[in-house]
Amino acid sequence: MKALVKFRAGAGHVELRDVPEPVPTDCQVKLEISACGVCGTDLHVLNDTFRNFPPVILGHEFVGRVVEEGAAVRGQTERAARYAVLGATALTCGHCRWCRSGEFMFCPDRRGMGHGVDGAFRRFACVRPDQLFRLADDLPDEEGALVEPLAAAVHAVAETTVVRPGDIALVSGPGPIGLLCLLLLVKQGVRTIVAGTTLDAARLNLARQLGAARVVDVQTESLAEIVLGETGGAGVDVAFEVAGVAESARACLNALRPLGSYTQVGHFGCDINVPFDRVGFRQLRVAGSVGYTAATWARTLQLLSQGLRPTRIVTHRFPLSRWEEGFAVFQQKSAAKVLLIP
Repeated sequence: MKALVKFRAGAGHVELRDVPEPVPTDCQVKLEISACGVCGTDLHVLNDTFRNFPPVILGHEFVGRVVEEGAAVRGQTERAARYAVLGATALTCGHCRWCRSGEFMFCPDRRGMGHGVDGAFRRFACVRPDQLFRLADDLPDEEGALVEPLAAAVHAVAETTVVRPGDIALVSGPGPIGLLCLLLLVKQGVRTIVAGTTLDAARLNLARQLGAARVVDVQTESLAEIVLGETGGAGVDVAFEVAGVAESARACLNALRPLGSYTQVGHFGCDINVPFDRVGFRQLRVAGSVGYTAATWARTLQLLSQGLRPTRIVTHRFPLSRWEEGFAVFQQKSAAKVLLIP
């Protein structure tokens, strides 16, 4: 079986290799994978800028069909049913305050699939039944591969931030999570401005198609002036920083009206300088959003059942053998969302 493996620490050291087909333990089920999304985390693992434990198979945004059950979990899943997989809980301690409260993202022992344990850029994978979220029969497989990133957007927009119909929002960073935040905001009746750079041209065009009220190339247009024009001089009600760039964070803080809300979704990877006095002088509400909970996943599946279609952001599909091309178009931002098909 072919798998995309980070075989040694350091930048690079990723290649398609022959690996043994996995065998489920008594407490696992075996899935045949239909599709797996390329995430920014995969690029960070490739470049060794995100903690990883090689040798490890990359990929964590995936959907598959149950083809085998371990002896201890027989009957807990439906054979041939399709499931989205919560890979972030591949390893947790299960007893710390965070695991017991459902906030498993903060478990000190946690390792997720695709960087901490073997992931899903391969044909088969084995997981526990509690990691599975069944897709409705009328949903295409690919919708299941978007559940994981959509859950991250749901957590940011619907769980860590107070957003009301009629609000005006700014999403800074039109990557996959930013575009999914846009989908959710539009669904809630929130007028949304999406900002990016000239390199984001294709993604900004997609944001317009997805319902953005205004898209802004911050390198050729004044975001500050556009925000004032779109809000009657007041500033936006809520801003989501999704790019993980210092200039983006500054722009978001400056764009907010007094008593507005700022949610940090992107990751900088370093210390940055921002006008933090804005938080005090404008009495802003500041929140961070990372990952999700199991309850978020349940909410996300409900949104799919109500007609939300996250695959609207998918622009490229490649067989696993063309992974380098898929990674390249994603990194170059000519793609919004890339799926690899094993």
